[in-house]
Order: sequence, then structure tokens, then C-alpha cells
Amino acid sequence: MQQFSQLADSVAATTKKKEKVRLVSDYLRARPVEESALAAVFLSGRVFPRWEERTLNVGGSLLWRGLAEVTGKPDVALTAAYRRYGDLGSAAEELVQEIARDKKANVTLASLGATFDEIARTSRAEQKLRLVIELLRRASPIEAKYIIKIVTGDLRIGLKESLVEEAIAAAYEEKAAEVQRAHMLLGDIAETLKLAAAHKLNQAQMRLFHPLGFMLASPAQGAEEAFSYFSPAQVEDKYDGIRAQAHCGGKQDPRVRIFSRTLDEIGGSFPELPPALAAFPEPLILDGEILAWSESAGQALAFSELQKRLGRKKPSPQLIRDVPVVYMVFDILFRGEQLLIERPLTERRKILLEAFDSVPAGAFNVGHAVAGEVETPQGTLVFEPAIAMESGPARVVLAPALQANSAQQLEELFQQARQRGNEGLMIKEVTSPYTPGRRGKAWLKLKKELATLDVVVTAVEWGHGKRNKVLSDYTFAVRNGDRLLNVGKAYSGLTDAEIAEMTQWFLEHTIEDQGFRRTVEPCIVLEVAFNNVMRSGRHESGYALRFPRIVRLRNDKTPQEIDTLDSVRDVYERQKGEPGR
Repeated sequence: MQQFSQLADSVAATTKKKEKVRLVSDYLRARPVEESALAAVFLSGRVFPRWEERTLNVGGSLLWRGLAEVTGKPDVALTAAYRRYGDLGSAAEELVQEIARDKKANVTLASLGATFDEIARTSRAEQKLRLVIELLRRASPIEAKYIIKIVTGDLRIGLKESLVEEAIAAAYEEKAAEVQRAHMLLGDIAETLKLAAAHKLNQAQMRLFHPLGFMLASPAQGAEEAFSYFSPAQVEDKYDGIRAQAHCGGKQDPRVRIFSRTLDEIGGSFPELPPALAAFPEPLILDGEILAWSESAGQALAFSELQKRLGRKKPSPQLIRDVPVVYMVFDILFRGEQLLIERPLTERRKILLEAFDSVPAGAFNVGHAVAGEVETPQGTLVFEPAIAMESGPARVVLAPALQANSAQQLEELFQQARQRGNEGLMIKEVTSPYTPGRRGKAWLKLKKELATLDVVVTAVEWGHGKRNKVLSDYTFAVRNGDRLLNVGKAYSGLTDAEIAEMTQWFLEHTIEDQGFRRTVEPCIVLEVAFNNVMRSGRHESGYALRFPRIVRLRNDKTPQEIDTLDSVRDVYERQKGEPGR
């Protein structure tokens, strides 16, 4: 673990990607394969390989308690150290150094992996805390630093997973593209490294139930710009939901897993969807969007409705009835035994239609949810729907797709999408492959933001990583009579120079220093853009802006001139008034 930590420090010390790759490849090559495989997982910012459905369930508060116990430091000392670095791992290195300057390394990668296994197996918080304390007590300062960084899932050394893949390729003299493909299929960088070391990357087989990266779209400013990239184009509505990837095992394996764009498993939050998706007779990986749905109108509802379902691991039957959802499918990545991402969009669309045609009529009804016993090569599996209903509406919907041949036609389709209450359009090159995790010009998104709001900053927070020395996260409010009511927080949109200047101002105009957060004099006016307005209990205003971003500082406006709560309420009501909302 000491050598691993020193490697991580060396990687963090250089900004050159080639040098980072060289450092990691030299490290991997010089060690036994089993040790290098475990190191590759940790260097990727993970505790366990991506495909494994295991987590430590160790949060920041538990790490904080563990560090306090090991170092004997009070909260004020921990807070001060955290403030100096903006990172708990770096703070731990300093604090452990103060109590054990001559302490020798006593943690190996194998023992660290074994402890992580034990932490994952226990459900008791106090037992997890005991294991964390024992681990930190054995660790040298630099080891403590990276143990905590691995647990939090962010090494902060400028090493992306793709660079670890390149390092594996360099270490074992394999092609980077073949390493990347094997890792994508397996979802296990440790297993990928072992295959690379044995020069057997071609033996990698697709493993269902681990998420692939999502293909991303680039914004287009208008129909003319969008059409300048390619013609003709496949056009779909851009829905206002949450992106989701569904893995369906088919008749041989009734399991269904649904992953968010952050690659987290979210099927439990939408228990009516897995039973419906289980109706597909073949193994599939689908790409789509989870939407709050009006069953009477057959259209998507505003994101603010879906928001009521988010963050709930076990929604109540009443909530499920009040906010029904559907899975809107627009792409297919895998079918049967074939990975389809390298096929052109037109071919994938044809295969997607065939997959829908293969499902018995009405099978996407919750009441028709493939319940009962299923015979598999592994034996008899029992699958029961999470919500028992005798009948119900469709839960899996094939997204309509059209073809546009001119910018004028694209503009007409955009207006129609807005009239249906959707955000805008997705415009896709018909010959494009599916490129996981990449944002390019093969997919474009065309949407129009709501009118901006002028708000005033009421509180600020120290940033993270490279911004840990500046106050870069701004909470802002609108006016309601003589009161200021918060409606959101933004941390993007200003330049580094503007943030540095504002940091000095906020330090000089702090009302209350709460450590990581400061309430400040409400004088700085911002113009903020956002996707929409949601009802929210988080703020006293009762509203929150979704995806707010700072457009500019409004030095020309005073706090008396900012927008009011009535303005926010009007935007919210206009959203509700749109067709389909």
C-alpha cells in the first residue's frame, strides 16, 4: 500500500497524461498480476469492479468519526485540516503524521482488499466503524490518505479510468482499443488486466448486469446549426426525465437491472418497471429515459412530478399510483448474444423494433409481468413483480423516431415537441455507432432554456479539488416582500478570475463563518439560467431551480431589483400549463 500511495502521489504531481500512463504502466508491470489487478481497481477510483453489486456503505460522517478516534483530534482540528485541503484524505495524512511521525507502513493491497470485503459484508454501522478504525491505525500517513480517497471513490490525482486502460495496454504490450473493449464487455478492470497479462483479451465475453457508459449529446444553438453537421437526421423528442439503461436477462434469466447515468442501480426506486422489462424474451441492453407519465393523456409530465419519486429506494404504493412512470426506449446496445454498439443507428433502430415485436401483446402491462417459475441452466428461479396489479397501463414505451431532411422541417418538429411538453429534440446521425461515455457531434440536443432570473447570493461554500482554496459554490435567493428566500445553488459559469475576486469580497463580508459554509451579506446579484422550476421542501421558498448555472455577475443591479418569488411561481405555473405537462 505504501508503494501504491507513492505512485498515486507521483501521478498527481504531473499534468502530462503520457507521464501518468508511463508511471502506472511501470508500476503494474513490476508487480505480480494479482496485486496489479487489485491496484487497477483502486486506481480507477473504485473499491470493487464495476460489475459487482457491492458497496461499502461507508459515508463521510463515519470516516470522520474514524479519523477522530484514531488521531484523538477534536472536530475543530478536523474541520481546519479539511478546510486547508478541501479533501478528507489529504487532511487525514496531515493529522496522522502529527501523531505517528515514525510509523511504518503496515497495510498491503491484499489486506486492504480483504478489509473492504469484510466491511461490505456487514450491515452494522458500528462494525463498519470498528473496521475503518483498525485499518487507519495500521496505516502510515500517506496510506491513510489514499485509503480514505479510495473509500470515497475519488483519488483526485487526475487519473481517469481510460488512462488506467492505456497503462494496462502499455504494461502488457497490447492495443489500447482492445483493452478498452474488453473492459467495456466485462465491467471488471481487474479481470481485464489479467487477460491482458495473459494476452487473451479476445476471450472477453459480454457480461450483462453491469452498466456500459452512456453516449452523450452536444448542444446545438438552432435548427440551422444542427442541420449543418449531417443530413438526413433521425429525430426524437428530448424528454425531461432521467436517463436509464436497462439490462434484461430474458426467459433464461428473469433478472432486470436499471442503471442511472451515474451508473448506480435504481430499479428499486421504480419497482413497476423491472417486471414489465422482464417480458422481453431475449437478453437485452436498452437505452432510454424514465418519465413521469400522464396515463390519461399518454404524455410525459414535468420533471417536478418525477422528482417526487427520486431518492426513494422503496416508494409507497400510494406514491406509485400518484406518480406513474414509464420507461421510454430509444436505443438498443445488446440483443441475444450480440453487442450492437458498433452497428449504425439505422440498423440498431431496426433491431430495436424487432425486439419490441418479439414481446407478446400486452406484456408491458404490470399485471402481465412474467411472474412465477422460470427454468434456467442454473435451476429454477422464482420471479415475482414488486407491485401486484391485475391490470394496468403500458410501462415500457418505444420512443417515436422521425426523419428530418431540412432545417425548416427540424424547426417545425421542435415546435411540436415543445407543444407536447417536452424539452426539445434529439437529432442523430443515421450512420452513427453508439460510443459509450463520449460526447460528440453524432448526437445533438436542441432545446430552449426558460427565461433567466436575477438572484442575490446569501451563502457561499468552499469548493472541492482545485477549487478548495476559493469560495465557489453560491446559494442564492429571490425576494418576497422584505424577505430573501433561497431557491437554489450554483457553482458553474464564472471564470477563475471572477471566482477569486468574489472569494475576497465574500471573506470580507461574512455574516457567519460556519466552517465549510459562510452566510454573507446579500449584495452580489447574479443572473442564472436553469432547466425548470420544481416544488421543493429543501428551501423555505418552496421551490428549487433545476440545473441552475450562472450566466453573469449583475454589477448593474442592486438586491432590491432582483426577481421575486412571484416570478418563480409564474415560471412554475407556466410549466404546468404547457400541453402534456
